[in-house]
Order: sequence, then C-alpha cells, then structure tokens
Amino acid sequence: MAIDRRREAAGGGPGRQPAPAEENGSLPPGDAAASAPLGGRAGSGGGAEIQPLPPLHPGGGPHSSCCSVAAAPSLLLLDYDGSVLPFLGGLGGGYQKTLVLLTWIPALFIGFSQFSDSFLLDQPNFWCRGAGKGDELAGVTATGRWGDVGNGTSPPTTPFSTAAWGAPGNRSNSSGADGGDTPPLPSPPDKGDNASNCDCHAWDYGIRTGLVQNVVSKWDLVCDNAWKVHIAKFSLLVGLIFGYLITGCIADWVGRRPVLLFSIIFILIFGLTVALSVNVTMFSTLRFFEGFCLAGIILTLYALRIELCPPGKRFMITMVASFVAMAGQFLMPGLAALCRDWQVLQALIICPFLLMLLYWSIFPESLRWLMATQQFESAKRLILHFTQKNCMSPESDIKGVMPELEKELSRRPKKVCIVKVVGTRNLWKNIVVLCVNSLTGFGIHHCFARSMMGHEVKVPLLENFYADYYTMASIALASCLAMCVVVRFLGRRGGLLLFMILTALASLLQLGLLNREWPGMSDSVKDKFSIAFSIVGMFASHAVGSLSVFFCAEVTPTVIRCGGLGLVLASAGFGMLTAPIIDLHNQKGYFLHHIIFACCTLICIICILLLPESRDQNLPENISNGEHYTRQPLLPHKKGEQPLLLTNAELKDYSGLHDAAAAGDGLPEGATANGMKAM
Repeated sequence: MAIDRRREAAGGGPGRQPAPAEENGSLPPGDAAASAPLGGRAGSGGGAEIQPLPPLHPGGGPHSSCCSVAAAPSLLLLDYDGSVLPFLGGLGGGYQKTLVLLTWIPALFIGFSQFSDSFLLDQPNFWCRGAGKGDELAGVTATGRWGDVGNGTSPPTTPFSTAAWGAPGNRSNSSGADGGDTPPLPSPPDKGDNASNCDCHAWDYGIRTGLVQNVVSKWDLVCDNAWKVHIAKFSLLVGLIFGYLITGCIADWVGRRPVLLFSIIFILIFGLTVALSVNVTMFSTLRFFEGFCLAGIILTLYALRIELCPPGKRFMITMVASFVAMAGQFLMPGLAALCRDWQVLQALIICPFLLMLLYWSIFPESLRWLMATQQFESAKRLILHFTQKNCMSPESDIKGVMPELEKELSRRPKKVCIVKVVGTRNLWKNIVVLCVNSLTGFGIHHCFARSMMGHEVKVPLLENFYADYYTMASIALASCLAMCVVVRFLGRRGGLLLFMILTALASLLQLGLLNREWPGMSDSVKDKFSIAFSIVGMFASHAVGSLSVFFCAEVTPTVIRCGGLGLVLASAGFGMLTAPIIDLHNQKGYFLHHIIFACCTLICIICILLLPESRDQNLPENISNGEHYTRQPLLPHKKGEQPLLLTNAELKDYSGLHDAAAAGDGLPEGATANGMKAM
C-alpha cells in the first residue's frame, strides 16, 4: 500500500528519494537526521528552532538511516556548541579567554586606520599666498568620512570657519615655510570671490585637525584638483569592498588564520609605503591595497570572535570589540596632534600591526571551522592543544567527543563556497535581507549627518571641528550602549526592527514635515527639529548597520560564514561610498539620495519580519543547519493559542500523497494522508 511505502521511506528504508525543503526552511525528518546538530536550541529565548533529531537505532535495523549515516559524520561532532565547546570548557577555559582578548586588542589599531581619512584628507582653509586682504581666498568644503563597519559610524566633516583655527601652529603652506610668518586670516569671502581667485599658483593653508601638513596641503588638492581628494577616499572604500568579497571567500576555503596573517603582512607593506607616496596617484593606489588588507583583518577577526564564543556570550563579546574600536576613534585627534605631520601619523597608525605578526605562533585556526569542514585530523591536534593549555584531563570528555573523532579521521575535508547559497531556499533570503539592511543603514547615515551639518552656521557648536568629530563619536557610542539593552530584551530581530522603524520615522519626518511651510513655525524652530531628527536618525541607522552585520554572522553557517559576512560588509561599504560620490558632485542629487534610502527603510521593515531569531541559538555549522532556521512570530504564542504556522516537528512528509490517490481503491475507509483517522 502507498501509505506503508511512505512510512518506510520516512523511517529511512531503501530507495528513498529526498524530498525538497519546505518553504520555511524545514527538511523532512530523515534528511534532518543527517545534517542538524544535536540539541538544536541552546537556550529558551528566541523564536528560531532547529529541528530536533529522531533517535538513532544503532543496530542498523529497518528504521536506521544507513545511507545518511554513511554520507555524514557523527552527529556528536556536528553539534559543536552542544558537545565540543562544553568539553573544552566553553569560555571558562583560560586559553579561550586569551584568544578572545587577542581579538579585542587589534580593534584599537583598526579604529585608528578607519578614521584616518578624517585627518589625512580633511579639506583645510586656504588662501592665495601673499595676496592682499581683498584678494584672499578661504575655501570651505564639506567632506565625508567613512566609518567602522563593526561600529557603523560614518561622521562627515563639518564645514569650518576660519576663526576656529587661529592658532599659528596649525598653519602651513605648500612649500613648507614656517607657519609663524603667516598673516592672520580674514573672514572667508563669498563664492564669487572664491571662483575668481582659483588661478593662484601658491597657497597657504590653515589645517584644523591638529596637523601641520596633510595630503591636501602637500599636493595642493584645492580648486581644480579638489576632486582628487574624493578619489583618494574612493580608493580606500573600494579596496575595503573588494577585500571583504575576496578575502571572505578565501577564508572559507583555506581558513581564517592564513587570511588573517597574510593580511597583516601586506597591510604593513602597503600601509608604510603610503607614508612614502610621492604624488596623489601613488597615494590613492596604495590606499586601495591598504583597504583591501584591512578588510581581511576586520572580517577574519569578526568571524574568529563569533566562533570562539558560546551562544549566550556572542553579542557582548562582539560589542566589547566595537567599544575598543570606538576608543581608537576618540583617541585619534590626540594622536594627530602629537604627530603633526600626515606621514608620521600614517606610519604610527600602521606600526602597531607589527605586534600582530606574533599571531602566527600564538593564534590557532578556528576549531569550529575545522570541525564543520570535516578536517578531523587537524581538529584532533587542536583539541589536544586546547586541553593541554587549559590543563584538562581526558575524563572530562563525558559525551565521548574524542572516541567519535578517532572514528572519523579518515574522512576527506568538505569545503564549501559562498556561491552554494544560491541553491538554498531560506539562507539566501536571510543574507539578501541583511545586505539590504546594511546598505540602507550605512547609506542613510550620511544623509542624516549631512542634514545636521547643514545647520552649522546657525548652531555655533557645530562650527568647531573637534565638537563635530566628538559629537559623531558620542552618537555612535550611545547607539552601541542602546543596542546592548534593546537586544537583551527584544532579541536580534526585534532590536533590528525597532531601530529600523526609528530610522524610517526620523527620515520621513525630516523629509515630509520640514520641507514645507507651516503656519506659526519659524525657520529657527524648523532647524532645531531637523537637527533633532538627524541625531535620532544617526543614532538608529548606526545600530541598524552594526546589528545587520552581527545578525548575518549568526545565521550564516560556519562553512560559508566569512563569505556571508563579506557580502554584508561589502553592502555596508557601498552604502558608505555614497557619501564621497555626493560630495564629488558638490551635493547635487542629495535630496533624491535621501528619498531613495528613506523608501528602502520601509522595504526593510517588511523584510525584517522574514528573518529568524538567533538569540541563544547554536550557530549553524553547514548549509542544512542554516536551512533549519525558520521564521517564527515576533511575539510568543499565548497559552492555549493555536499557532498559524506549523513548527518543524509538526511538518509531515507528503511525498506519498499522489501515490495514495492513485491506489485509492486499496485504502481502508478511515485512512488519511498522515495515517488512520480516529473513529
């Protein structure tokens, strides 16, 4: 009978054809047994469920899934968070704590590198050398900055008046003459005077970032050459984007450790060579390769940090690294004031990476990645290394991880590329949604920052470079602190949804309410509302970008985690790339730019509801595990309420339904597609 045949197939009988995955990511129970980790959930908080495994029959009887067991390694080894990590002591082992600390320290150096553009490429005030008061030129331009993808900040440089840099020590000229001979600066003339005086052949500069000389003043990148500054910013961002995409794929294929170490070596080479640049073309080219290598360091450290931690500690460990990177942002002005010259500053930013060369001997490969890719020989050696460092005895292996590992040593490694995600049903949707969220969060951040900086004439505080810089850094810090609280209570999906709603509201209110005349509302009141909405928008969009990157690291399987992270981080880079593009076109199209991203926030609000909740869940190890994450209702069911969507355990295999219809004359009267109907 058809029902009997279907029941045999569900139990793992011979000749079974695997059924396709359901729309919500679940697999039939027989397929799930070969791919899902034991235990599924690591905690009770969260909506995403990994389908529990049916009990195994050791005797190889009629209900044992012989073919599946032969094709997959032991389920105990696939359950890294439930068996291997507790065996190693979780995060309580001293060696694991040391490794986490080693992933935090470079975040400070990364923070220096990521915010160096604000000082190396800042547009100073400038005027014709030796010109009279009526012919003096002071160029004031608004430039953008790119921010930390781990932190998500992208504070733009505010337009700055000449009165703010009156100290003689901050004045320089293109020939390197003593700044003490520079006459006092007058008030900047209007645009008509600026355009008529751009035929000067020598300039004096007033640099506002604490440096005596920067890239702009060294090569006279003003007037007709001002576009080269934006190209230099492009080069670093484009290098980051390509670096995320390429190093992510390589890290999934050859491992996290080799990519990290080679990125360190080459960032030392290219970063120090940047300081020796002889022209702006050489500077921009080398900055591209510096960004490429910096992307490899950021991405691999992010993945290693996630893969070291148990489920309950992942978010806080990641946020600590973000706070360390923000410490670099806060310390950067002091570092620039100490160095005084851009070449010394660039060398001082890169030199700390020399310390990371020691990671070759002290930082191991990701054990989680070795286990997920079935490199059990290397995994065994690394487990023994962990137990030796933690002074653990073999008796602590209660679940028998090492005996199971010994049985699987003959397996060949099984590595996966990120392109495999195209054949999935749920995983690619999750990654695409998070890419759009990341692009929107980092892209609209510049819109809010530019809107707030548009009121610098009416808000004296925003006329000061350092006040502007630290305002942006403080907003980023407040956003990270708020993320810690919100994610703790609402989870990843709820927190991302809340911050995206705040971003959309701030954007729509700013575009819709403040761009029309309201009776009884003066311009000063509208300006204050605009600044308030901009601050709320920067606060929320920063959280959206950062949380999207972290969310992707949790829902992407270990075998392609760096590739998935690379896609989301590259999307963030594309969002930040819009800032120098708009600046290059002299802010033309800025309003349309803001409208497009505002529309994207509305789309993202809907798409976020399609994501699973990953709080307190085990990390997926392979593609099948990633497909087992199912979207659940945002709010938990009330007691006794019938859910509208079936859970994984309630989904049945309907593969024999058509066979049953064809042989309907042989069915008993009470038979149904799922068994016998109760009489």
